[in-house]
Amino acid sequence: MGIERSIARVEEIVGHHFEDRRLITSAITHPSAVENQPVSASYERLEFLGDSILGAMVATDLFEAFPSMDEGELTRLKISLVSGKTLSEVAGDLGIGDVIVFGESEKGTGARGMHSALENVYESIVGALYLDAGFEVTHEFVSRTLAPHMSPQLAKRPISPKSRLQEVTQRDLRCAPEYKLVGEEGPAHKPTFTSVVFVDGARVGRGSGSSKKESESEAALDALRRMGYMDSDGLDDAAGGEGE
Repeated sequence: MGIERSIARVEEIVGHHFEDRRLITSAITHPSAVENQPVSASYERLEFLGDSILGAMVATDLFEAFPSMDEGELTRLKISLVSGKTLSEVAGDLGIGDVIVFGESEKGTGARGMHSALENVYESIVGALYLDAGFEVTHEFVSRTLAPHMSPQLAKRPISPKSRLQEVTQRDLRCAPEYKLVGEEGPAHKPTFTSVVFVDGARVGRGSGSSKKESESEAALDALRRMGYMDSDGLDDAAGGEGE
């Protein structure tokens, strides 16, 4: 599929014609397709923006939709909705996988590479849509595509190390964990990322993975063990009274 056909398909999916074609072109372009070009040529910067906008919109929707939920339940539900699993599933159902522009080095990574790209491109499209169309149009797209996944059942228990770490640090320390990428090595088609996580200014975990988000998940798991919230077998030692 050529780039113009890809853009046209994305515009059908989101229900908006992009005035700035550079924005939507970057939003669907994998970094492997524009190696040695400016970082703005791929989706990475838009992904950063989209992630923040998405989080704020989802938080607002949940706050209004579930007035009886407490902070912990809202946090768990929000993290579930903006998780890589949910976003990649939503993006796949929308047909976004057909429009992503990959470089040759990425085409052999299979399902793992596509899973990560779907999540990232969903977020980058949110960022591009926000810059080109504004809040209301972007919010309509986010609400329409994530509403079917907005189940109160997802608030009952954490579903990932990152969600668990955020829950316990907000509950016990009244602060949120912060992640920092500290290393990237290996070839472009098979990189290894290393991240560390800080809580209240102190480094509490470190992890590596084939994507930045996977390395953050491993860092969160390391932090939970080091902080005494999980034992060496991965069992939750401090569930705060929650059933499993």
